[in-house]
Amino acid sequence: MPQKFFNYKGFPLVRNKNEIYYGFMCDPFVINLKILTTKKIGDTEVADRVQLYQMSTDPVKITRTAKCDGGLYEALDMARVWLEKSMSEK
Repeated sequence: MPQKFFNYKGFPLVRNKNEIYYGFMCDPFVINLKILTTKKIGDTEVADRVQLYQMSTDPVKITRTAKCDGGLYEALDMARVWLEKSMSEK
C-alpha cells in the first residue's frame, strides 16, 4: 500500500520528533528543518526558531543553511522557495 504524507504547497512533509524533512527524496534536493526552540501559545507548543538545511540527495551533502526566527510557517515558505529554485536550475 502506498504511504501518504502530509503536503505543504506541493511537497511532502515527514516529521520525526523535532526534525522535518520537506521535499521528494527522488528530487536532487530536500530540506531538513530542525526545530530549535518552541513557545507555548494557549495550550499548544509551536515552533519558534528553526534551522534549515538544504541537502543534496545524491550524494548527501548540505548545500545551504539558514536560521529562521519567524516560526515553522516562515521556515517552510523559505524551504519551498529553495526547492523551487533548485528545481528550476536543473
